[in-house]
Amino acid sequence: MFPLSDDNPRLGTPYVNWSLIGLCVLVYLWQVSLGPQGGEAALFGYGMIPARVFVGAELPANIPTVAPWLTVFTSMFMHGGLLHLGGNMLFLWIFGDNIEDSMGHARYLAFYLLSGIAAALTQGFIDPSSEIPMVGASGAISGVLGAYLLLHPRATVRTLVFIAFFVTILHIPAMYVLGLWFVMQFISAAATPTDGGGVAFWAHVGGFIAGMILVFPFKKSGVPVLQPPRSRPFLRERPRGPWG
Repeated sequence: MFPLSDDNPRLGTPYVNWSLIGLCVLVYLWQVSLGPQGGEAALFGYGMIPARVFVGAELPANIPTVAPWLTVFTSMFMHGGLLHLGGNMLFLWIFGDNIEDSMGHARYLAFYLLSGIAAALTQGFIDPSSEIPMVGASGAISGVLGAYLLLHPRATVRTLVFIAFFVTILHIPAMYVLGLWFVMQFISAAATPTDGGGVAFWAHVGGFIAGMILVFPFKKSGVPVLQPPRSRPFLRERPRGPWG
């Protein structure tokens, strides 16, 4: 399943969410401008390498970088490719605006960054000696998804679904889309060797759980959890005429 949009109307202008998307795009354009070798060096210099953060490993002197603890933040805005960037930004575009509505601009930014920190540290704790740089906004976005699941479980998500050789679009409640997404991340994390590269599934798991916890202190006091849908329901009964 791949979400395309939701029907949960936003109540305000999501300045922070748009800014986060814009910043990720600008950073990716900067990465591309460095060329293949420079871009790879940037991934190592500004990506979060667990061995640097937890063990004190050092990079070669010719790679520009920042303090190891700062890479927990810089890594959130870097991506390993166009598809990586596009998929993350689509998820943030769909689900982030409603979370910003529920928290306010400043709180949402703090929530996003804390979720990203929790995600990075989760992945790092699993394999603290790893020398593979972790980059991407997906850990922080996982926190947004966790918050969305608790706040808007019955919002309708327009979802691209692959069934055998057929592709269709269904309108599915967020509780099923995001719940299944989390289960898939957890299963993938448990099945993936910790010393391998690829997707940082434990970061997704940690970010999602952090988002479900942090939503309570960060949401506005009058915002309830488990909100009902605010637009069309998942299934709507077909109108009946005079003959049934």
